[in-house]
Amino acid sequence: MANTYSKLHVHLVIIVKYRAPLINREWKTDLYKYITGIVTNKNQKMIIINGVPNHIHILLGLKTTCCIDDIARDIKSNSSRWINENKLVQGRFEWQKGYGAFSVGAPNLKTIINYIARQEEHHRKDSLETEYERFIDADKIERDKKYMFDP
Repeated sequence: MANTYSKLHVHLVIIVKYRAPLINREWKTDLYKYITGIVTNKNQKMIIINGVPNHIHILLGLKTTCCIDDIARDIKSNSSRWINENKLVQGRFEWQKGYGAFSVGAPNLKTIINYIARQEEHHRKDSLETEYERFIDADKIERDKKYMFDP
């Protein structure tokens, strides 16, 4: 094959350390814009970003040259630095060490986009823990529950 053809979508879930509700409604839009800039500067495509005070969801379109771990690391390190430099929280803001990365096929894009767009509505019914375990179970990912979240 002479050319490379791909369309890769990844749903990232990034959680605030200790699941603390630190992302404030007053500045979350600015945070999302900042994260969108990180993604764009890495030549990747931001499809949608949204969340609630203790975690965010990001749907990305990725090129084949992108390493998911690298983009997640860059998002987490740069956004936490931005939050701390702007003194948006008391004390120090940190993300949990790991993250969730779930592949999304083209037939499911609209469903995931709608799901991410309605995060506040969704979390009136389900906790972060319930939601996250549902994603893990749906993709049949093996895990040790005691290491899923920071203590």
